[in-house]
Amino acid sequence: MSLLRTIRRTMSRLTGVRSYDGRAGGRRWAGPREMANQNSAALAARGTLARRARYLTANNALAAAGTEAWVSALVGTGIKAQSAHPDPNVRTLINASFEAWTDRSDADGLTDFYGLQALVARRMIIDGEAVALMSVDQGGLRIRLLDPEQLDGSMTRELGGGARIIAGVEFDAAGRRIAYHLFKERPGLGTSLQPIRVDSADVLHVFRVEAPGQVRGISWFAPVLLRLNEHDQAIDAQLVRQKLSAMLAGFIVDPEGQASGFANGEQPSISGLLEGGLEPGTLKVLNAGQDIRFSDPATIGAEAIDFLKVTSREIASGLGVPYEAMTGDLSSVNYSSIRAGLVEFRRKAEALQHGTLAFQLLRPTFRRWITVESLAGRLAAPGSDLEPLMAVRWITPKQAWVDPLKDSQAEVTAIAAGLMSRREAIASRGYDIEQVDAEIAADAARAKSLGLDFTAKPASQKEQEA
Repeated sequence: MSLLRTIRRTMSRLTGVRSYDGRAGGRRWAGPREMANQNSAALAARGTLARRARYLTANNALAAAGTEAWVSALVGTGIKAQSAHPDPNVRTLINASFEAWTDRSDADGLTDFYGLQALVARRMIIDGEAVALMSVDQGGLRIRLLDPEQLDGSMTRELGGGARIIAGVEFDAAGRRIAYHLFKERPGLGTSLQPIRVDSADVLHVFRVEAPGQVRGISWFAPVLLRLNEHDQAIDAQLVRQKLSAMLAGFIVDPEGQASGFANGEQPSISGLLEGGLEPGTLKVLNAGQDIRFSDPATIGAEAIDFLKVTSREIASGLGVPYEAMTGDLSSVNYSSIRAGLVEFRRKAEALQHGTLAFQLLRPTFRRWITVESLAGRLAAPGSDLEPLMAVRWITPKQAWVDPLKDSQAEVTAIAAGLMSRREAIASRGYDIEQVDAEIAADAARAKSLGLDFTAKPASQKEQEA
């Protein structure tokens, strides 16, 4: 028996089974659970997580603020298209036509294309995914944002030949998305629950991909839903504690145990207040032998406040937003810390802008718009090659910095050193370089015609240079 244990111990050391503490067993790993398959787990939990996230964002201040922080970082005033066609005249035509179309892009007529971007981002954060339908009418391309629940998550079946439907999404034998099965009416607003098959080319399905082969999106609140709910309960408990403490002002004590301590010896009213009440400057005369003692109401101690702050930071971290952006608490930040936090947050937002929003929403929309406008004869002759027309860059909104002067000086230095182009610097501010240069030239021509000179330096600057 001793020899057997020796052999097992030796083999364990050779194979390195115990080299990873995360793989070990024992009491320390008696509670944690495991996720065997992330995709199947996401499909099973998607609906419940989305419903809970909707409730919390509608009723919890931290959840609402965290959502708005992400929407602002991802979309802001809107991600704008900048044509990359080699012909400058064609670029100007495409940019002007697309900008004019943005006002009539919403099939519901409630917002423009940039407002639709914000709605898509908000649903992707809360519900985990956004679904939109592209259609064409006499006015051109239209986009109608759908409720994610209109994508029939209960429809899962094999179609034969390797094709299948998973949670309302139809795949061919090669694993390509070829159709979506959608309810015609929004849940709760209609009675028709019969799904219709819509070609995938007409559907925009936007979600953050977290695992290979992922079919549906999952709420970004998944890691923090439990903490948000418990934080809400902790706040409510402290509020109730304060209310209960404020209900009692004091006690009138009669050492002889005869008088009740209330005026005229009457019993207290239903409200429990002294007859006549209390007002500022009031003097109350007590009977002989009576004394008054005030209650010592409980207060929210520093320990409870620190705990709530730690929980808030954990929630912000799990949601991926800076604590200051979610809570508005700037009491513990300085220039360096707030800048470092914003740089990291904007880096994450930029990755999602180009890897998710641009790929799943903006490019398909732009390509469909180019196709529709060209077929209508407004951009290109019928039968011409459309690929050059579809070349596009996406200009993200300008991000305001903590110290604009330092950042502007850094950009000027980088451009002068050849480390950055003017196009890159202007694009980072959310503008089109061609439009900016045209405006600068027009301003210069107008100033020259009016005899204006804005190149003179202020007297203070001349003195500094001297």
